[in-house]
Amino acid sequence: VQLQASGGGLVQAGGSLRLSCAGSGNIFSINVINWYRQAPGKQRELVAAITRGGGITNYADSVKGRFTISEDKPKNTVYLQMNSLKPEDTAVYYCNARRLTPWGDFWGQGTQVTVSS
Repeated sequence: VQLQASGGGLVQAGGSLRLSCAGSGNIFSINVINWYRQAPGKQRELVAAITRGGGITNYADSVKGRFTISEDKPKNTVYLQMNSLKPEDTAVYYCNARRLTPWGDFWGQGTQVTVSS
């Protein structure tokens, strides 16, 4: 499984960005797709998750109501729509795919999101 993240950039506070995570390879075995982020000096944190094909979503409290994770199955792509961005959202964002059986944990490269105040 290969993941390609894109869509990061520099945006002013209150603005929006949409991140994309395009999957290839044996993606049909994937159960959950996650977006994580890591700010300088901080631990990587889970931002949002979606079950592949089932559409069940979960969000960190800090982004609820502002971020939306969605899946485009024909395009094998998961999106993270980020609205009302805040400076504290500044981080490198990573997409991650998990397979339960057999266990697999796959990561894309990060994409930088910078929110200026």
